[in-house]
Amino acid sequence: MSRGKEKVRAQYEVDVEKLDIDGRGVAHRDGKVVFIEGALPTERVRYEELRSKPSFSIGRVAEILKPSAQRVTPRCPNFGIGPGSCGGCAMQHLDPAAQVDFKQTVLTDALWHIGKVVPETILPPLYGEFWGYRHRARLTVRNVAKKGGVLVGFHEKSSSYVADMTECHILPQHVSDMLVPMRKLVESLTIAQRLPQIEVAVDGEGHTALVLRILEPLTAEDVAKIEAFAEQYKVDMWLQTKGPESAAPMHPEAADRLKLVLDEFNVRIAFKPTDFTQVNHRLNVEMVSRAVRLLGLDESMKVADFFCGLGNFTLPLATRSARVVGIEGSEGLVARARAGAVANGLAAKTEFVARNLFTWCENDWNELWNRMGGIDRMLIDPPREGAQAVSQVLAATDLRPARVVYVSCNPATLARDCAILTHEGGWKVRAAGVMNMFPHTGHVESIAVLEPGPKPEKKAAPEEAQACESPTAEPAAQ
Repeated sequence: MSRGKEKVRAQYEVDVEKLDIDGRGVAHRDGKVVFIEGALPTERVRYEELRSKPSFSIGRVAEILKPSAQRVTPRCPNFGIGPGSCGGCAMQHLDPAAQVDFKQTVLTDALWHIGKVVPETILPPLYGEFWGYRHRARLTVRNVAKKGGVLVGFHEKSSSYVADMTECHILPQHVSDMLVPMRKLVESLTIAQRLPQIEVAVDGEGHTALVLRILEPLTAEDVAKIEAFAEQYKVDMWLQTKGPESAAPMHPEAADRLKLVLDEFNVRIAFKPTDFTQVNHRLNVEMVSRAVRLLGLDESMKVADFFCGLGNFTLPLATRSARVVGIEGSEGLVARARAGAVANGLAAKTEFVARNLFTWCENDWNELWNRMGGIDRMLIDPPREGAQAVSQVLAATDLRPARVVYVSCNPATLARDCAILTHEGGWKVRAAGVMNMFPHTGHVESIAVLEPGPKPEKKAAPEEAQACESPTAEPAAQ
């Protein structure tokens, strides 16, 4: 039998200079930038060219001619650079300490190249566990006959296909051990073709919830099988029929089982498995502790927490200050944050407000400042879009807290917002650093400390104060 002719790709040798934000090696050849999957800085590699554009090309390693001293053997069998490799990690081939150095460089490069800002101090990085750290995950489910049936896992790299995973080293061990049993469970259900996703949530006390996204009702037999699985693996099962707010536990007593645990502050916050929480509990504990310390609080101070979510920062802040207001775009999260304040005995020291912070304006700030009787400290923890509107208000106003701590999951928007604050408002970036929230990935979590300085002279006075949109505007997605 004749075999189909395999496509022959051009191969080239280059010296790798650095990594890009996706963990690919960066080199130059014939005046073009080359991004090479699987290559590390200081290496000489032979790569095969996958795509070529006028100003850049993309390739993957075919042979490592001179390896980096920081290259390590990937621990997970799903990690790789070829077709079918898992997209959950990007840098398992790089020593974990070197990964953190890379992320620190990404942060400082973004602050300078995007914001023209240089922090006065670089904070030491925060580390957590390198393996088994991922307590939140959204696993895709597909029935793939060519691969023997149902697959449950992360997507393949740069693909909508599901990786053929039988274990995962960034998930907690007990969740990794359930990957194959989850496949068998889905295969046994009458709605196996109508169950596209399983969301995993493990809390700070070891409780685990699995959320089955179901597009058709379950039969009584399906329910019995799911409950047997839950009993065997000691997990709570939730069903989600529509959006995240539709998720509900199969047994009501599981509704408040999951909790964020912040022992330093004697705070426990109940959450639903579909709520936004940090994926890495140990790092979250360290991050909250650092943020509170950096704010320099005392019990007389009034604090504002922007993009407060469930109160991950708000409630710890309330244990170290006189009063805290948490502001969040989601009415549902605000309601649960209020309930968390009551459960932790902090209702008298906290206030939660639902407001679209992407349309925040100076009138909003003035009203909040007056209602609070001034604001001494401020914390900002936005989604990837950043906090541009809030930063513009802080740059323009004369009512300024003495210190702001900005927690960011996107160095580019952090740099943009720091540029607004420094160049338009005279704020100083006193310190910045990274937190290794997502080991083995290119995700960069960071924290910055800003304090007000003299405002730059305005070239021309504004015609009028910034106008507000209606407070009833639809909140942006958090």
